[in-house]
Amino acid sequence: MEELRFDGKTAIVTGAGGNPSLGRAHAMLLAARGANVVVNDIGSKHAPGPATAQGVVDEIRALGGKAVSDVNSVATSRGAQALVQTALDAFGGVDIVINNAGVCINAAFDEITDADIQLQIDVNLMGPIWVSRAAWPHMKKKSYGRIVNIVSGSMYGFALQAAYAASKGGLYSLTRGMATEGKRLGIRVNSIAPGAFTRMVIGSQEEDCLTFQGTKARMPAEVVSPAVAFLAHENCPVNGECFDVMAGNVRRIYMAQTKGISEPQITIEKIAARWDAVMAGTSSDIFLVEAFDGFQRHDKPYDPSRRAV
Repeated sequence: MEELRFDGKTAIVTGAGGNPSLGRAHAMLLAARGANVVVNDIGSKHAPGPATAQGVVDEIRALGGKAVSDVNSVATSRGAQALVQTALDAFGGVDIVINNAGVCINAAFDEITDADIQLQIDVNLMGPIWVSRAAWPHMKKKSYGRIVNIVSGSMYGFALQAAYAASKGGLYSLTRGMATEGKRLGIRVNSIAPGAFTRMVIGSQEEDCLTFQGTKARMPAEVVSPAVAFLAHENCPVNGECFDVMAGNVRRIYMAQTKGISEPQITIEKIAARWDAVMAGTSSDIFLVEAFDGFQRHDKPYDPSRRAV
């Protein structure tokens, strides 16, 4: 089987500092396969190892790879433009963007502060918009680009994560829209909903929580990276798709609808009478809100002064 490599390609990976970290794992794999990597991260207190972009760059270089660090925030257009400029200055272009940076703040919908809602939207949704927009003209110019957005299973509906779910659900839709526009330009855009033990888990879960213990034991970040790298490769065969990736599993996520009903003279009563037909065909495999009610029982108590970044 031919090895898939990224020689001559330049990749930006946001939120790639720290260990354990999904971004770090993605950056390390791309560099190991020959890519020039821009490791972007603003730093985090929720990690046992060096939570810095430069720390990951040092790891990559020690293994013979090529990488530079960047500490600009993706939450603003100016920061995103500066990040892409880092790639242009260091390597002369940008071919791949992995929009991995994210922040998750677990809190009841009526308790979370306005600032913490806005922070999640700014980083998780606006970050990919700003970074992708900054890189897009350079990809468009050479008719080539690969963008991988990191969404989350939370978009199905997790308790205590309404704002986080909204930001990730928005990113899923953003992926679809970007993919439609990018198709004729040679730019492919896909997304992944990962599951892994990362500093986000460390920052938001108590150590005795089943989620914490399970992800630490069975979900290393490195197992997610091959799927991310495949979608970032020139041989990527899909566009606008989303995949659930964790613990060695890779599964397609897609929208679906039931056959429903057709009533030209529709009324409230007719809908009520035929509600079973509206719902018919719903799979028991589809993630339902009820499945996650109370899922986060062992979260760390919400404290607006402590953010899980």
